Amino acid sequence: MTAEASIISGLASRYAVALFDLAKQKNKIDAVMAGLDQIAVMIDESVGFARLIQDPLVSRTDQKKALAAVLATAKVEGLVVSFAGVVAENRRLTLLSQMIRQFRALLSQHKGEVDAEVTSAMALSEFQLAALRDKLGSAVGRNVRLTASVDPEVLGGLVVRVGSRMIDSSLRTQLNNLQHTLKEIA
Repeated sequence: MTAEASIISGLASRYAVALFDLAKQKNKIDAVMAGLDQIAVMIDESVGFARLIQDPLVSRTDQKKALAAVLATAKVEGLVVSFAGVVAENRRLTLLSQMIRQFRALLSQHKGEVDAEVTSAMALSEFQLAALRDKLGSAVGRNVRLTASVDPEVLGGLVVRVGSRMIDSSLRTQLNNLQHTLKEIA
């Protein structure tokens, strides 16, 4: 990790910790997480919203006004709106996704959970996700908060990341390994 990436990560973490501490004091942790989840979905699904928070040419005032309007329309309220306003005022909206991830990690730690990400070639059913969550939970000895994503390039199998550990049983990786082995033999 470069020094700049470390500074950015640290900055996002400081904002997330401050919000988490405030939400904990006010007994609003779950409400804040719900609001942040709404914002994360908007960032992922709305090109215009993502552009708004990433564009350095949009003035601070315009960003704050537009952000407040979008959050009001989405019925996001309370601490999340105040937090987003502070982030916009400090010109840190480009780090908002990282702040949300950091807050989510703090919440998982607070609840005694561990975050896990699973990537598959096709969407997994609720039954499959529940079975995977149970298996991972028994393997790590904690409750698992599972985030699923689809990547057709995986071809088959799963790529599972729990903390810093990664289990890659994807067909793509197995084919790449076979290709490297065949090259070494030739």
